[in-house]
Amino acid sequence: MKFLLVTKEDAIVEAARKAYGTHYELRHCQSWEEALEKAEGVDLMFVDLIATLREEGRIQGYEDFAHAKMAHEVAAAIPLVVIAAPPEYELDAMVGWPNFVFAMVKRPITDRFFRMASGWV
Repeated sequence: MKFLLVTKEDAIVEAARKAYGTHYELRHCQSWEEALEKAEGVDLMFVDLIATLREEGRIQGYEDFAHAKMAHEVAAAIPLVVIAAPPEYELDAMVGWPNFVFAMVKRPITDRFFRMASGWV
């Protein structure tokens, strides 16, 4: 299986690496633009909502990601797991589209979560 992770947080990257080790392929990107370029053959995409934001607290960056993913020839079909912002993080709004998000998960994200998520595909 192949997993794609978009985050800028080292702890989340380490949790995914610990969970997937050499058993699965993990592609890590710090930006969603790079991730869409690396989407070929991916079974499940994890996106840290905070990593999609262009301005702190402004949901527009996530909306840009969503529109780009939905329009992308390859990435549109990949199930998406969104890593929610921390509970204390303030966003100006939250948006959603029918059938866009496969799952939204709360922090903290651990290797246990990634092992569990590998069973979703």
